[in-house]
Amino acid sequence: MDFALDIISWILLAAGGAFVLVGGIGALRMPNLYTRMHAASVTDTMGAVLVMAGVMLQAGLTLATFKLAAILLFLLITSPTASYALASAAMLAGIKPDAGQAADLEQDS
Repeated sequence: MDFALDIISWILLAAGGAFVLVGGIGALRMPNLYTRMHAASVTDTMGAVLVMAGVMLQAGLTLATFKLAAILLFLLITSPTASYALASAAMLAGIKPDAGQAADLEQDS
């Protein structure tokens, strides 16, 4: 049983790391602020959920698991809120989203 929990835990940890890596690459490759922010915020939240779930499986049913669950709840509330606040601040600063334009369309013209 311990071996199965270890395998599931490592799969969750690897998947969480992959989500965070893809989010970082997306933040570098996307053309404007809003698409970069979207790529980073969505994968950051999912990556955190998967990594925390993997660490909770490693910790077992202990006080550390409950602390990790509290941290995960905090991250699930604050990460989308911070992304919303950043997008709102960008809109108030006058940074407009490029509606209908994609990076590959700009290179052709």
